[in-house]
Amino acid sequence: MIEVKDLQKTYTGKVPVHALKGVSFDIPSGQFVALMGPSGSGKSTLLHQLALLDTPTSGGILLDGVDILSLSQHAATDFRLRHMGYVFQEYALIPELNAIENAFLPLMLLGIHRKEYIRIAGDLMDKVGLSDRLHHLISELSGGEQQRVAIARALVNKSKILFADEPCANLDTENKGIVLRLLRKLCNELGQTILMVTHEPEQREFADRVLWLRDGRLEKEEYISKDTQEEALHNGYRTDISSDPDYLKDD
Repeated sequence: MIEVKDLQKTYTGKVPVHALKGVSFDIPSGQFVALMGPSGSGKSTLLHQLALLDTPTSGGILLDGVDILSLSQHAATDFRLRHMGYVFQEYALIPELNAIENAFLPLMLLGIHRKEYIRIAGDLMDKVGLSDRLHHLISELSGGEQQRVAIARALVNKSKILFADEPCANLDTENKGIVLRLLRKLCNELGQTILMVTHEPEQREFADRVLWLRDGRLEKEEYISKDTQEEALHNGYRTDISSDPDYLKDD
């Protein structure tokens, strides 16, 4: 699904910043991957390159066999709209629209018939547990509910991959658990490919695999057992995990 080869990103200025330094990895279809590492390790930078929100200095990215870095600006915008979903920390919902209107907006932009995009968005809102909140304005929803609307919006175009940049950063413990269990369920039941940036060690229990970054390089990989995933789904979000506690500290 995703093939990354020798990806490099340098921000120029008086003092160049080498944010990514030759990162390479593959992600198969249907895998839930967490990107982890200390602050400044390159997690969000890497996600932005893969999601076509930024352009790397060099290297290659194939998404479902498509060389996305060779696309024109127009083609890249169209590809992102048709094949990618993105969940932001701050939800990025439109406050003037209600929940289902936010969810079906990408399909409107694609020119899908109104009856069809309402049906598709309604089905997804049901999957994220918000079938009773369709016509509520964003200001009438909790933070956890807003993030679930954002997830429905990210999936409404049947995206090949869901990018999530610290999706639980602004949520309380209960809603963190709800969102993480939802992402795990989407991967298990729909075969959704998910790439999630997080800095909280306990969140990795919901993933299949963890890519650990440090100083712009892929330092190690970790695979999460099915038993651990099942325990996370059963117990919900825990805050007592101390595995590798020093790894996420700044240098």
